[in-house]
Parts: sequence; C-alpha cells; structure tokens
Amino acid sequence: MKWTHTLKDFKHFLKIERGLSENTIVNYSHDIEKLIRFVEENNSNHTPLSIDEATVQQFIYEIAKVLNARSQTRIISGLKSFFTYLVFEDYRKDNPMEMIEAPKIGRKLPDTLALQDIEKLIAAIDLSTAEGHRNKAIIETLYGCGLRVSELVNLKLSDLFFDEGFIRVTGKGDKQRFVPIGSITQKYINMYIKESRPFVKEVPEFSDTVFLNRRGKQLTRVMIFTIIKRLAEKTGLKKKISPHTFRHSFATHLLENGADLRAIQLMLGHESITTTEIYMHVDRKHLAEIMQRYHPRT
Repeated sequence: MKWTHTLKDFKHFLKIERGLSENTIVNYSHDIEKLIRFVEENNSNHTPLSIDEATVQQFIYEIAKVLNARSQTRIISGLKSFFTYLVFEDYRKDNPMEMIEAPKIGRKLPDTLALQDIEKLIAAIDLSTAEGHRNKAIIETLYGCGLRVSELVNLKLSDLFFDEGFIRVTGKGDKQRFVPIGSITQKYINMYIKESRPFVKEVPEFSDTVFLNRRGKQLTRVMIFTIIKRLAEKTGLKKKISPHTFRHSFATHLLENGADLRAIQLMLGHESITTTEIYMHVDRKHLAEIMQRYHPRT
C-alpha cells in the first residue's frame, strides 16, 4: 500500500466521515507528508502498513531538533489520527503511535488589543481608495463579529441578514451559526458594498462573495494577514498581530463587559465550552472585580 494512495484515502475520511474543515485537513496532510519525506530521505522501504514505532520515534526525535513543543504536539496529534484511521479500517493491527507521548505544553493565552489600539489601526486606513473602504469593513467585521479569517473570506452577500441583526457564518467542519452584527459594523459593510464594491470587475464565480480583490476574486487568507501587518507597521504597533487577534479581542472585551461565557461560545462557534474558558484567564483583575460586585459574602 503506497503512501500517496493511503494519504488520499485518509483525507477523504477526514472530510466525509469526520467533517473537518479544509484547513484542518491540509494541516494533517502536511504532518504526514513530513513523515513520508523522512522515510524517503532515509532510504527506507517502509510503507504505511509496515512502518514501526522505532522509525516513527526517530522521525519525532529529528523534528524535535528544529520545532518547538507546540509544533511537535500538533504533528504527533496528526500522526496519531492517521495511524488510528489505519487500525480502524483494518489496514493495520497495531498502532506505532500508541506509546508515543507529545511534549507537555502550557496553555497559551491569546494575544489581545486594547480598544484604543483597534481604533488607532482603523483610523490609519487610507479611505481615499476603494481598497481602503474594503479594509475598514474587514477590520470592523473581524472585531465586530469575532470571525476566523477563513470565515471572513468566505462570507457571502446572501449571508447578511442586516434587518434581523445577524450574519450567517460557515465555520469549521462546514458548521453554520448565526452571529449578531452591530450597527457600526453593518454601516461600514454597507458603505463598502454600495460605494466601493460595484467598481470591482465582476467575476461570476465570486458574485456572491462580500470581500473581493481588485480582480473581482475572493480574498485569500494571506492577503488579510498582509493588510493587518501593514496597518500595524503604519501605526507603530509593537505587538505581533494577526486576524485572530481581533477574534480574541472580541471575546475578551465581551467578557470584560459582563457577557455570559456560554453566549460567547455560541458566537465564536466553539464546539466545547472548554475552548472558550481560556478567556477566563486573560483578565484576572476583571474577574476579581466581578466577585467583589456580585458575591453576597463580599
């Protein structure tokens, strides 16, 4: 059984059986491809069915020389899923990852921005161009709705229900949710759609996509990262930020202002409340103030 054929079947399993997003499947595939390259570079004849624990251990030892603990953990997780799939499908009787443990990593707290920093970034956008109005709407949407970058670039005109005060978002695993959208965010999206978007060359395939590039095509994730990086440089912001920083800021600011954690979970599209609970660790001072204000024994 060849690696390429097995990897193709595994990707199909992740998409159809487990309903994972395209980005997650790509990440899993890259992890397995690293193992394949290691096997080939070491002139090994191992196939997915014959590779043993010692070879996998050697591969992990090699990646540990160049990758941090978090990256190692992600790769080990991907490999465990791959070999668990092979056992599940009766291709293998044993799992070479069974005794391999991932390195212990601490819980990484999300980076956030103060409201003043977000306003400074938005104010730095050049509104003399069509791209400027688009970029302002993009930042307002990332922060105003707490979207993932993939959710932002895939947002459709048909997903906007402004009269009802919601947008429909397609998240991980193609799961859909409705997220409230405030009047300010609506205002800047409407301005972009009515005043700037009509001047973009129409490409039928992307006629329903909200945010387009100059050629009328859907923006890439990389382009969103670039827009934010340039804004950070323009304002002299020292923090390393990304589209996810606005998502984290959205959740943190809601929590700081008294929002219910369950409501934040639903808006972010987290499968488990445990994922959302990381925001409880961001501002301990705020939690202490909540305790003082609301607990009957204080």
